[in-house]
Amino acid sequence: MRVLFFGDVFAKPGRQAVKMAILKMTAEYAPDFIVVNGENAAHGKGINAKYAEEFFNMGVDVITTGNHAWDQADGVDFFNQCKRLLRPANYAETDMNLVPGSGVVVVESKSRPNLKLAVLLLMGRVFMDPLDCPFHRGRKEIQKLKQQGIKNILVDFHGEASSEKQAFAYFVDGEVSAVVGTHSHVQTADERILPNGTAAITDVGMCGCFDSVIGVKKEIAIRKFLTKMPARFEPAEGPGGYGAVLIDIDEQTGKATKITRFREEIAKWGTEI
Repeated sequence: MRVLFFGDVFAKPGRQAVKMAILKMTAEYAPDFIVVNGENAAHGKGINAKYAEEFFNMGVDVITTGNHAWDQADGVDFFNQCKRLLRPANYAETDMNLVPGSGVVVVESKSRPNLKLAVLLLMGRVFMDPLDCPFHRGRKEIQKLKQQGIKNILVDFHGEASSEKQAFAYFVDGEVSAVVGTHSHVQTADERILPNGTAAITDVGMCGCFDSVIGVKKEIAIRKFLTKMPARFEPAEGPGGYGAVLIDIDEQTGKATKITRFREEIAKWGTEI
């Protein structure tokens, strides 16, 4: 089976790029599942129900997020309404269900009803919010999935530190099909199959305007670094591009057999979102 994963979507250029890429790559590669990290889809900060539904209408099966999951106030309730929109699983567990939504979901292929994929979202703690340990929570969630007979498991590890993302991939090597890193918006060139059969990449990169500072207008980012004054970030404008990986998985064993990395700027658009 094949899983197509898109890195952090940043504002309108990212949404446009993903739409065009899905049309192109679905026809060429016929993925069984499409997963998108959409945490910055709404003007570069958070996600709401409108843009989540647009992703689903494009053919996306699961949307992951990260530390910006709650940045759109009108989108918070949608995490409870839509099981396919994930927030990090390693928020603290309480008896009061204070945190909306879930960090894991199992979905079936639209074309092959008996084919299932679990998607687990975790957030790192290095230079990030101090959530529960992603290593311990991740293994706990993976064990639950294994007990349900789920073999094909994709983990989105949303983290700042490359070392933490790489360490987690080795920590669960052989237990999951793939660990894909997100958050930095800068794609790494280290896609590989680990010794026990888990596909890994430190960061898939960004879907957005590449002529930018991680999606933000260059002049705003430069001014902030020069002056250290507060600045309101605005998404860069112009043609978007996408960072993605295509992962081939042996559905009988849950082991990955191939991971292919993509990074492409799309200069010409069809119908806008």
